[in-house]
Amino acid sequence: MRVTLHAAAYAELDAWRAPEAEQERLRRDYLAHLDEYVDGMWRECLPGHLTASAAVLDASGERVLLTLHRKLRMWLQLGGHCEPGDGSLAEAALREAAEESGIAGLSMLAPGPVRLDRHAVPCGGGSWHLDVQYAMIAPAGAEPAIDPEESLDLRWWPVRTLPESADAATRGLVRDATALIHASR
Repeated sequence: MRVTLHAAAYAELDAWRAPEAEQERLRRDYLAHLDEYVDGMWRECLPGHLTASAAVLDASGERVLLTLHRKLRMWLQLGGHCEPGDGSLAEAALREAAEESGIAGLSMLAPGPVRLDRHAVPCGGGSWHLDVQYAMIAPAGAEPAIDPEESLDLRWWPVRTLPESADAATRGLVRDATALIHASR
């Protein structure tokens, strides 16, 4: 019997140990959201829905791949909505990162999320993304391919010099992903 994405997301968030009090509060809020909404994984759930994203670092851990978001016109991490074929939030993040970057062979830096971020979005006239954020490594020498349906631009940025339009959530994710890669070496 296949576990639903909803059940897999609940189990992953239930098992995840948040690194700080604010992240723990978000983790509990995400679990409460999933308790309340059976459709809480899908964009049609207009009070809000879970999404999955990733900081994609190069093999050296010194650069991060960011996308210039088509609608928001901000440099952000790769990611987006879950789809019915996703077996887990990690799979959704990996699929989204591969689709948006054009890079094959991305690998997870850690087995679970790096952090969580909740932000308002224009989905359905106004909703919330309850984003579950991961860290990934691109194969050495990987070069992204821009898909104009996905982004206006796609570029490697030094992790210490992110573009001005990168928001606080992107900056926090890059900071935490960079710390994770350096701790693993």
